Amino acid sequence: MFFNSQGKAEVTYDAIVVGSGISGGWAAKELSEKGLKTLVLERGRNVRHGEYPTAGNDPWDYEGGERVPPEEIEEHYAKQNRTGYTIQQSRKHFFVKDSEHPYSEVKRFDWMRGYHAGGRSLMWGRQSYRLSDLDFTANLRDGIAVDWPIRYADLAPWYHYAETFAGISGQAEGLAHLPDGNFLPPMELNCVEKELKKSIAANFDGRLLTIGRTAHLTEPNPAIHGTRGKCQSRNRCMRGCPFGAYFSSNAATLPAAEATGNMTLRPHSVVHSIIMDKDTGKAAGVRVIDGETGEQHEFFAKIVFLCASALGSTFILMNTQTEDMPDGLGSSSGQLGRNLMDHHFKVGAQGRYDGFEDMYYKGRRPNGFYIPRFRNLDDASKRSDYIRGFGYQGAASRENWMRGVKEMEMTVGADFKDALIQPGPWQLGMNGFGECLPYEDNRVYINHDVKDIHGLPTLTMDAEFKDNEMAMRKDMAASAAEMLEAAGFKDIEMYDEGSYPGLGIHEMGTARMGRDPKTSVLNKWNQVWDAPNVFVTDGAAMTSAGCQNPSLTYMALTARAADYAVNELKKMNL
Repeated sequence: MFFNSQGKAEVTYDAIVVGSGISGGWAAKELSEKGLKTLVLERGRNVRHGEYPTAGNDPWDYEGGERVPPEEIEEHYAKQNRTGYTIQQSRKHFFVKDSEHPYSEVKRFDWMRGYHAGGRSLMWGRQSYRLSDLDFTANLRDGIAVDWPIRYADLAPWYHYAETFAGISGQAEGLAHLPDGNFLPPMELNCVEKELKKSIAANFDGRLLTIGRTAHLTEPNPAIHGTRGKCQSRNRCMRGCPFGAYFSSNAATLPAAEATGNMTLRPHSVVHSIIMDKDTGKAAGVRVIDGETGEQHEFFAKIVFLCASALGSTFILMNTQTEDMPDGLGSSSGQLGRNLMDHHFKVGAQGRYDGFEDMYYKGRRPNGFYIPRFRNLDDASKRSDYIRGFGYQGAASRENWMRGVKEMEMTVGADFKDALIQPGPWQLGMNGFGECLPYEDNRVYINHDVKDIHGLPTLTMDAEFKDNEMAMRKDMAASAAEMLEAAGFKDIEMYDEGSYPGLGIHEMGTARMGRDPKTSVLNKWNQVWDAPNVFVTDGAAMTSAGCQNPSLTYMALTARAADYAVNELKKMNL
């Protein structure tokens, strides 16, 4: 039974945006600023900017420190805890309870989620890199999957637009395969990182170390960034930033949308399917379960933007089953739910550096260094054992007082205390992030046997990293070690801790863009081929993964698609 007591006109908007994370926030901002009355449906609770209850807490503010009791993890967070860092006392409130929102897995898949206004834009890693034509032509060049329907030139102005508003700090390097952006001043490398940078430049042609490009305001511009403040190097970002210094929907795009007077944000609104008009073949609106009352509602609009995260948006498409499309809206190509990707990581090397004992650093820089991809760029860097490539993220630091817990010889007294306040030796680690190919048999599908807290069906993931990724990982560890060795590091250790799809929290694909409706779900404007007034602009749209952190690409794709949608509405084409 639907509860639209106010009549259809009262629940009809120009646009509906499903989700309020990175993509949803951008869709809300762009559509509202272009004059569309926009309804944003967020499945979780509202979190307004500044409502970050643990932002100023310290470990001693919690009984037992940051540690969450094992029995609580087992009951509610068994999968969310697989990262090893998400479920802590100061941040667990931003992650879902697996007990309420279950999913199943044929092979291990680690699906980290946050159901609240802002979504994972509150907890993301903030590393922000452009894709290049090396990435947009990769599938065509390798004869894998399908070709992207766009090239770098199509997205470049939208990267610039998104970077300007979001605020991305970084260093221009002039690399064709990692295009420079509209950067705020870069954060500073520390002395050991600078030493490694010099060594790489001297010893390895085609390799480069730069400071990470990250969505933190290092020099806010009030005319662009409003009341958002400068990064304080607190590095408590996953709790929400009261200064608004890193980009989040809560601090940036949603307030911008709200300021237009055109946005209505409705929390606790679980969109589960799209209402299709059989006569026009277009979407008429969406169906919603109220997360608090269990009531069912319908909302209507001329266009629908699905920005519920890659797997969330694909679930809504798959759960929109019609007489013509029993496998879901957008399934006519047979590709809906397929080509699931994530970056593989947790492989690299670490070592100790002797020297610079009189040097230290200030604050807790929420960033590290980045070594861009250097494999398979051209004939000289071509590998015979795998295709595509990887980049490294890492940092150098000095060991702290924790080394005194187990390793120091003295046990009590003044000498022990004096020793503890002395900085330990320099150490540096670098962790590779590698591209995963878009395998058709890496997929997700609806599971009607397992229901969530709202009584809705859930998802089953069946995905794995394959031979190409495994061959790449060997090189990721060995190449990291050889760079540390050349720079004079000691006690170098290569590591490969294993990586499972999902753990990178960069899930992509399952509703890919393409040039042909017979082989793809979305066209070059992120429109569903089977329903042109439905747009999907989150990670689901990705045709290949690159090895760069993908969120900046979602921002650019969303702004571009919103601009196109509004222009098409004006032409009466939607």
